[in-house]
Amino acid sequence: MIAIVDYGLGNLRSVQCALRRVGAERIGAESIITSDADEISGADGVILPGVGAFWRAMENLRELGLTKVVLESVRNGKPLLGICLGMQLLFSESDEHGRHDGLGIIPGKVKRFVESPSLKIPHMGWNEVRHQDLSPLLIAVKDEEFFYFAHSYYVVPDEPAAVIGSTDYGLTFASVVQSGNVFGVQFHPERSGLDGLTILENFCAICA
Repeated sequence: MIAIVDYGLGNLRSVQCALRRVGAERIGAESIITSDADEISGADGVILPGVGAFWRAMENLRELGLTKVVLESVRNGKPLLGICLGMQLLFSESDEHGRHDGLGIIPGKVKRFVESPSLKIPHMGWNEVRHQDLSPLLIAVKDEEFFYFAHSYYVVPDEPAAVIGSTDYGLTFASVVQSGNVFGVQFHPERSGLDGLTILENFCAICA
């Protein structure tokens, strides 16, 4: 079972529908949308999606009592996938609307793109992801495939080794990260066609 964490922000149904499309149930990874700590604790893997403001997301997670169970899941070796804002929440802090603490699972910061006449914010639409296929999350995903992005902030990991995929938008930023059993993608795999579904299928296989 994969727990899709419901903390009031995110395209939860789209993620669950995408998991069903890849036949997650056939590989032992049915999914549930939940804000129940016991259900998250009992799951084989956790997906933390998200769309919206970093500070609001952290506030909601704390108010629902979900930060503890997410951190315990990671400490217990459970696979976790952060999507878009969910990936940013994995990091130590964000400068969105002031400084705000994140979950601190991956050391690093979340910063805003600097807008210019040639660079519109948010970064919206399809863009390439470069990688070397060194992670089980990226199996069968070709280098320089296109994925769908919608974000104004990007992550800067303290450790360069955490970056397993990168994208250019005014600068080169981390678009896929991994630290042990924790994974993050800045794009929306559920909106990225067959390659996005492949990433979700790979995560299901990791959980199974």
